[in-house]
Amino acid sequence: MTQVAPYERPALSKGFLLPEAPARLPSFHTCVGANEERLTPKWYKENGIELVLGTGVKSADVKRKTLLTTTGETISYKILIVATGARALKLEEFGVSGSDAQNVCYLRNIADANRLVNAVQSSPGGNAVVIGGGYIGMECAASLVINKINVTMVFPEAHCMARLFTPKIASYYEEYYKSRGVNFVKGTVLSSFDFDSDGKVTAVNLRDGRKISVDMVVVGIGIRPNTSLFEGQLTLEKGGIKVNGKLQSSNSSVYAIGDVAAFPVKAFGETRRLEHVDSARQSARYVVAAIMEPGKTGEFDYLPFFYSRVFTLSWQFYGDNVGEVVYFGDFSGSTFGAYWVNKGHLVGAFLEGGTKEEYEAVAKATRFRPAIEDLTELERQGLTFAVTVSQKQLSSPPQIQVTSSTDLVLEKPLYAWHATAGVILAASVAAFAYYYGKKRRRW
Repeated sequence: MTQVAPYERPALSKGFLLPEAPARLPSFHTCVGANEERLTPKWYKENGIELVLGTGVKSADVKRKTLLTTTGETISYKILIVATGARALKLEEFGVSGSDAQNVCYLRNIADANRLVNAVQSSPGGNAVVIGGGYIGMECAASLVINKINVTMVFPEAHCMARLFTPKIASYYEEYYKSRGVNFVKGTVLSSFDFDSDGKVTAVNLRDGRKISVDMVVVGIGIRPNTSLFEGQLTLEKGGIKVNGKLQSSNSSVYAIGDVAAFPVKAFGETRRLEHVDSARQSARYVVAAIMEPGKTGEFDYLPFFYSRVFTLSWQFYGDNVGEVVYFGDFSGSTFGAYWVNKGHLVGAFLEGGTKEEYEAVAKATRFRPAIEDLTELERQGLTFAVTVSQKQLSSPPQIQVTSSTDLVLEKPLYAWHATAGVILAASVAAFAYYYGKKRRRW
């Protein structure tokens, strides 16, 4: 249970781990309120919001509209917003013991981040193995390298960020990481640890028979939504709480946001559960408006968005990675990208090394979903296409005319689109009861 006010999790795998001038609270408290001001404990008090820290919710009764806390207090509500987020998957869930060793680290909350910082400081110039090739694995590996730690990444997939990146895109980042000294061991998984007499991990044993000596281990193997309070009470889907376009669950007085919510993505016409801070921020803003002014608020219309910044690299992805992939830009340079075209329309876009204006153009173009009839011409235009589309009215986006050509390299994604492991609105401490003037009471 957290002892600090809600904060932005992305800082934990980036600025918090820097060896010089690291980010520390209150610099990354959440900032999703009016004017995007930092929501420090003082802010909650000044705005009449009771912030209860160090207390969890033990059980929920959605029919009676009550919550029972770990301190024995019963809280009644009229409206409940579930922002419970997710927890990090542990090695024990895959048959490997050792998560409690002092030099084995996860990264989901500020306590985990402090533990990781201590492990880094205790192993100057040491060797680290990062288990997992997703968001946490990639960002932690970069931070460890900056701290002059020797890093080996181990994951079962054929390439990093397998749920989002194509092999070609992944290759660019893997080569960059290799240039910074990172070693990749792909296609295998951790099978066990070796320990010294103090219970510290000294080596990792892989399923393919390899043994790697280590001073520390970082584990980033995914997350699982925190739905246990509501199982058997609310409809669940895709591992989370199923909500409608207003983010209401199967019980109309209960809303869900962030990692725990499985909501309809209008652009795709299907329900998705997204694991990223932007989805958490936007769904939080939306749900308050939907509750306060339901007659003036349409359905949640969110374009999936993911980003990461590591070393000197910075990428953004919008939409969906299904269909055929059209690459553009210079993969040997610093700016390149890709479009995904499905059923004749642009449905996704990726850009590395763009300017603020270029990222905005890519986002707008993806939301417009312009018709694409000639993939070769799309490749030729590259980033210019997104810029052109973004400057047009939605009612008349440009269409690429048909020509015949077979020299365009197309690639079918090997993996279905899935939100990568990441972060949830920091307010997901337990569940936040939004209630209109109804007092908490002890039973």
